Amino acid sequence: MFKKILVGNRGAVAARIIRAAQDMDIECVVVYSEADADLPYVRQAKEKICIGGPAPIDSYLNIDKMLSAAQSCRVDAIHPGYGFLSENAEFARRVERAGLVFIGPSAQWIESMGHKTRARELMAHHGMPMCPSSGLLHGPSEQQCRQAADVGFPLLIKPAAGGGGIGMVAVHEPAALPGAIEHASRLAQRSFGNAQLYVERLFTQPRHIEFQIMADNYGNAIHLLERDCSIQRRHQKVIEEAGAPAVQRGTMMSMADTAARIMQTVKYNNIGTVETLYDEQTGFSFLEMNTRLQVEHGVTEAVTGIDIVKSQIALAAGKRLQEVIPSSPEAADGHAIQVRIYAEDPWRFTPSPGLLTIFRLGQGPGIRIETGYEEGSRVSPYYDPMIAKVIAHGASRHHAIELLRSALLGTVIEGIRTNIPFLLAALEDPDFCLGRVHTQLAQDIVRQAAPDRKRPAAA
Repeated sequence: MFKKILVGNRGAVAARIIRAAQDMDIECVVVYSEADADLPYVRQAKEKICIGGPAPIDSYLNIDKMLSAAQSCRVDAIHPGYGFLSENAEFARRVERAGLVFIGPSAQWIESMGHKTRARELMAHHGMPMCPSSGLLHGPSEQQCRQAADVGFPLLIKPAAGGGGIGMVAVHEPAALPGAIEHASRLAQRSFGNAQLYVERLFTQPRHIEFQIMADNYGNAIHLLERDCSIQRRHQKVIEEAGAPAVQRGTMMSMADTAARIMQTVKYNNIGTVETLYDEQTGFSFLEMNTRLQVEHGVTEAVTGIDIVKSQIALAAGKRLQEVIPSSPEAADGHAIQVRIYAEDPWRFTPSPGLLTIFRLGQGPGIRIETGYEEGSRVSPYYDPMIAKVIAHGASRHHAIELLRSALLGTVIEGIRTNIPFLLAALEDPDFCLGRVHTQLAQDIVRQAAPDRKRPAAA
């Protein structure tokens, strides 16, 4: 097992990794940017290194500085968390070349799954269901438009090298295609350094359901059931739950088994998440695979009793899957729901950075809090505005909703705006309470619950 690891991230996930490592008697080196110097987990760290200025490119995205910090502190491994360098294949390769262990899948898998059209081809070859899509768009504008239109409308233009819901553009009619493709190409280049695009059929009200995969370095893989992540704003998740409501268990377990079988067949290693869209008429279709720890991993931990971060570290250290997790769980223990508290306008979803003059998160039985902030911390405009995750674990879905609602009502945050009013509206929405969730429900809730009902729903 590792003696010392570098925590190559910030905020809630850095604090989460530190807690898991301490439980395993592993020392941690914490890196931080100048903007994060006063965050509580940084102040409390025994060994820490400032790796640059507030801009991510100067700190959390700077491979040279990250490796320099790791080598100067003589760590055994680097945990990249999620976001930043967690899905950067070149970073994973350089970590290994430096004689260290990258706590995550091999660079080969980060690269293969990071390119969305290649990932689709691989998964389809092994029997994963797919929705109609194009290959890479190529040629002059007219040719790209024809290639996209062949998929059928409505459609979604997506960056081939992208992920996290960033850079996607919906198109509902042929006349809008040329401008949409040009816009999406610019977004892809700016966000991922790669302008390549592909197109998928756009389902109007699908569910977003994903399957947690655990795999070792010896060809073994299992799943840890599913999560429903359908409540999203700007194509990014806001509420996640385990398991998925109002879907037959036989249908769900069959898809989970298929995902795990494919990962075992291709000899994937470490952890990952197979993401799908689910439509009642057409069933499941592959969306993408994230080759890292997920923000929403805590709901799976709640219903399985398995610590995913500790397991990930153990698998990276060379433990066999059966030593870490003997088998896939057959059923969830109760129900878990997570909300992401963001420093943002609750209805327009625009960031609201600033000083947390009051930061008191609601507690109670069945409630778990994940945060990297405390009262007096400053929320920087340089990073993702998520300031906390609140997870409720109840005997039933209704029980989990009530626990979560109570915790949010007991939360007091001042100095910034947060999305708590939206989250409460979602938890009280009749469709959500009945499990009739889909990826457009957040926009419906905004239209119904926003104080100014005339304002447009968030894009």
